[in-house]
Amino acid sequence: MAEPESPESAARPAAAPAPYILFPGTAARALERYQHIFGGTLALFSYAEFARTDGPGEHIAHGMLRGALTLYAADAAAGEEAVSTQGLMLSLLGTAPPETLHGWFDQLAEGGTVLDPLARKAWGASDGQVRDRFGVHWLIGYEPEK
Repeated sequence: MAEPESPESAARPAAAPAPYILFPGTAARALERYQHIFGGTLALFSYAEFARTDGPGEHIAHGMLRGALTLYAADAAAGEEAVSTQGLMLSLLGTAPPETLHGWFDQLAEGGTVLDPLARKAWGASDGQVRDRFGVHWLIGYEPEK
């Protein structure tokens, strides 16, 4: 049984997970591309700035994009695996007006692979899937306007 809502919990927004993606040396380029697509504020910190010695000093130890969406990313250190999104999609369902979602989809598709075009489906909603040039799998869509 769920706990009753307290005044403190009612005032706070629900927590939502934010992806933290490990890239194979492409974190800066990926986050800069996502900033170009989604806007927002980008902060990048190198291995050297964090005094890390488990990778090249110019690689990204921690990066944050905050705006229309929140993403965290870094370059995978020695012994860490880089992003592989089998069975996982980053969902942007209903997160913006349809024209914005189509624009995001088209930009993510540049240099990537359209897995399912963003179009109206038999159930009435519009959605599509794309794997971007950095290997991240996105699901983008929206319900019909009423």
